[in-house]
Amino acid sequence: MNFLLGAIDPIAITLGPISVRWYGVIIAFGIVVAFLVAQREMIKQKFHPDLLTDLLIWAVPIAILGARLYYVFSKWSYYSENPSQIFKIWEGGLAIHGALIASFITAYIFTKKRNISFLKMADVVAPSILIGQTVGRWGNFMNQEAHGGPVSRTFLENMFLPEWIINQMRIDGTYYHPTFLYESLWNFTGVILLILLRRVNLIRGEMVLFYIIWYSFGRYFIEGMRTDSLYLIGEIRTAQVVSIIAIVVGIAIIVYRRMKTKDPVRYKDA
Repeated sequence: MNFLLGAIDPIAITLGPISVRWYGVIIAFGIVVAFLVAQREMIKQKFHPDLLTDLLIWAVPIAILGARLYYVFSKWSYYSENPSQIFKIWEGGLAIHGALIASFITAYIFTKKRNISFLKMADVVAPSILIGQTVGRWGNFMNQEAHGGPVSRTFLENMFLPEWIINQMRIDGTYYHPTFLYESLWNFTGVILLILLRRVNLIRGEMVLFYIIWYSFGRYFIEGMRTDSLYLIGEIRTAQVVSIIAIVVGIAIIVYRRMKTKDPVRYKDA
């Protein structure tokens, strides 16, 4: 492929005045793949076949809302002066941490209402969440966003990347770190590790805690490379602070439960 070829068009389909972006298509595809994988494990773990579908009806729209609110509050100085921009979600501005927080809260309330173990269900779907994130980062690739600082073309070639990825990382004449790819690969590695952990009879809740720790560890370092970070105060990146808190809390919970819980329920227990 000629390296002078232009970047990939972020618009997948245009139907009159409506444009469907690859970002939305890829995010939707990631949700579907994650659902199918999770549904198979849910049935294996003796959950009702319709349970996950019932949860997603609530969780998906609330996750989108959470992702938007997280982003808006992180840039409140701008949105407080331009309130009409808050609802223009089609112009971008979604934060994965906001989506995850909203999803976990929704799932917790949902399982309590259905009298189901939240931790057992969270353990089951944890690998699928990472699958969705693995796929979803390619939406950022199509939008030429969530990238790192400038690099040379030679740097990207030395990573043995295909031409179509290298071309897409050329923005306004400059090549950038494909941090979307780093995070996607990190997440995919986490999926493999979580699948392997399924063979270990962990204490209930440790699968999802490992997911939180693994994702947060990788996100902390990758976030430090990005050029579009949300900032908490000064040069302190919001995602890095959230990641540190998640890692510390996740490890603390695992240690505490293993020290204090007598005869704990295991992940594979019915």
